[in-house]
Amino acid sequence: MSTERIETVVVGGGQAGLATGYHLARRGRPFVILDAAERVGDAWRLRWDSLRLFSPAKFDSLPGLPYPGPAWSFPTHTEFADYLQAYAAWAELPVRSGVSVRRVSYDGGRYLVETAGPQTYEAENVIVAAGYDRLPKLPEYAGQLAPDIVQLHAVDYRNPDQFRDGPVLIVGAGNTGADIAMDLAPRHRVLLSGPHPGQIPWRIERRAARVLTPALFLAFRHVLTVRTPVGRKARAKVLAHSGPLIRVKGRDLKAAGVRRVARTAGVRDGRPVLADGSVPDVANVLWCTGFRPDVSWIDLPAAFDADGEPAQRRGVVEARPGLYFVGRLFQDSLASSMIQGVGRDAEQVVRHLVARSVPAARAEQGAVAP
Repeated sequence: MSTERIETVVVGGGQAGLATGYHLARRGRPFVILDAAERVGDAWRLRWDSLRLFSPAKFDSLPGLPYPGPAWSFPTHTEFADYLQAYAAWAELPVRSGVSVRRVSYDGGRYLVETAGPQTYEAENVIVAAGYDRLPKLPEYAGQLAPDIVQLHAVDYRNPDQFRDGPVLIVGAGNTGADIAMDLAPRHRVLLSGPHPGQIPWRIERRAARVLTPALFLAFRHVLTVRTPVGRKARAKVLAHSGPLIRVKGRDLKAAGVRRVARTAGVRDGRPVLADGSVPDVANVLWCTGFRPDVSWIDLPAAFDADGEPAQRRGVVEARPGLYFVGRLFQDSLASSMIQGVGRDAEQVVRHLVARSVPAARAEQGAVAP
């Protein structure tokens, strides 16, 4: 086993990690990006076949490199994955692919980053930009469904061929649930279960949207934040349920034959039970119930609050100097986990890191001066 010493380790090579790397490189800081995937962008390549981004290409750029293609088109998941790969090459980011981080700890002087391979890293700073969509969130009663009901989580969904003939109950009515409902509707009767998360009141694809949509995404970044009353109210709703539907509308679902039903409340005799007491006769269940962040590999207890959430403010963990987060759901604003928002949060984190590192470097130089 070998140990490499470097100023900063970024864990995760998705859009959050790459945006962070861009700002570190601009500041001339030494760093590496460790990513478990074999190629940059693979987390997007492994999504369902028909997936297109929920936001127009105009808002799908990382810092410094506009997304190539028509501004008001909706890139496919593979097109965006290729953009991420090209971005890493364009920015000359030191991404080390196929490196899975097993543990981050602190030895009293530096952070220790242990990997599944023989390499260990010692760093002054660790920026966590991964782990938020590793663990599918399932209700406890999911295991009580009868074995003849096919059930998948959205992370494992690829196309309608995975389901048996018969109706599909989609649990979770956010953007993912609505998008997959549209994908399944031509071949299955689809029931969409859960509270309506709301929707933006215009067609984002239309020319008129070119005035309204920029204002919407500006509000996502600067109005709906943890520093405003309306932002804090929105954060509680988003964390509990979902953000508003952006591209797919309620009338699209209705036109496709998708039927909205009450929230799924449990299982009775192997069948799903809705909050209104009804028991839909379905052959398949798709859980669009989100993810639990995987932080089990972060062995830094003081970094988390009583609820197990990172004790961070705008990505900075004050109780653990040198530990940062980028890309978490509503970390600072509604845009924090969106492609168009990670660059802003990454810049804030890197600005803090640099301000912290300069006095530390001066102190170290003074300690070794003759």
